[in-house]
Amino acid sequence: MTSKTHHTQDSPESTLDESTPTETLSNIELQNQLAAAKEKADENWDRYLRLQAEMTNMQRRLERDLSNAHKYALEKFVLELLPIVDTLERAVTTHSNEESGAGSLLDGVSLTLKMFYAALEKFGVQQVDPLNQPFNPELHQAVSTQVDCDVKPNTVTAVLQKGYLLNSRLVRPALVVVSK
Repeated sequence: MTSKTHHTQDSPESTLDESTPTETLSNIELQNQLAAAKEKADENWDRYLRLQAEMTNMQRRLERDLSNAHKYALEKFVLELLPIVDTLERAVTTHSNEESGAGSLLDGVSLTLKMFYAALEKFGVQQVDPLNQPFNPELHQAVSTQVDCDVKPNTVTAVLQKGYLLNSRLVRPALVVVSK
């Protein structure tokens, strides 16, 4: 009988009982590994999405910066030309009362000034000449104020120096006198 009892321990039922805890542990380990792998995959997916969004934002930023660089590349050049335009305007204004004949110096200066205006306009430069308009601190710089009963308060009564915009961006504010 002892041999039968011993034989019973080796029966398929007893082998199954001994291997069940091992299989259960193995399944639990596999489930834990699967959960860890899923978590890592989710983290990697989130990282991928964030990097993709960051790359898209960087590309948009670079395109915007490049566009602005092209759009405003002439800013320094325009700033160098504006004193020349101012001087030509002063010359025309100063000598406008003098008689001018065909081919006079004043006619030449006026023609040169018109050519400057056309060239500046061609490249997106616009004048800001706010005479008799409301004062706008974004486009004008008030040099002084003046009491004037004939004009509404905060109105530009004199323009000492015209302002300029390059592609709708202020390059130089207009220097103005404002009424009180």
